[in-house]
Amino acid sequence: MKTIIGLHEEKKEILASISMMHTWVIEAETILSGSWAQHPEEITNQAVGQLFDAYLNRLFQFLNGEEIAEDEKGRLGELFRVLKHLRPGLIQCYDIEGFPRTNNDMERTIRAIKMLYRRISGRKNWNTYLLCYGRCVVYQEWWLHQPDGEAQLQARLRGVPTASWHHAREQTRQSHLEQLNRFRFRHQPLDYLASLEKRWEQTIGT
Repeated sequence: MKTIIGLHEEKKEILASISMMHTWVIEAETILSGSWAQHPEEITNQAVGQLFDAYLNRLFQFLNGEEIAEDEKGRLGELFRVLKHLRPGLIQCYDIEGFPRTNNDMERTIRAIKMLYRRISGRKNWNTYLLCYGRCVVYQEWWLHQPDGEAQLQARLRGVPTASWHHAREQTRQSHLEQLNRFRFRHQPLDYLASLEKRWEQTIGT
């Protein structure tokens, strides 16, 4: 018993530090989860954004304090860096009903879309469809689940300027090409490298 108590006393300061850092993480989770609200309608992008920005400001001030240990500064500094970087995308899901708010919700949404297009194509793998249409898949699916969504989608598409459509098509082609090159390199690396060498030889020849 004395040995256990002695070990606990030795680690007491470390455990207190870990508990303090854990508190910062849990506070961020509480803000983003919306569990602080008394009523669902209180959870909006603006409200969550204000709480989250205040939290980041307090964390920044804490990191620049004189009493913080180097280990705490390094670990909480990384937490601040990641949250600050992700801030624009984190506070976007609260004003849209049914928008996935957590990673698990997002994974379930993606899985449902994948299952749908597997049934449509009759294939076990939807990589071919993803390479061709990519991000447009989710956009179309969202509209089709809205009241009179297909008609609204067609109306919006008819109002897109020609220049914007050409720009979006070029972006889609570039994204498709990038994903296709990655797929080829991962699954057929030797053939892909051989094609690069052939193109390089042709470039030198010209």
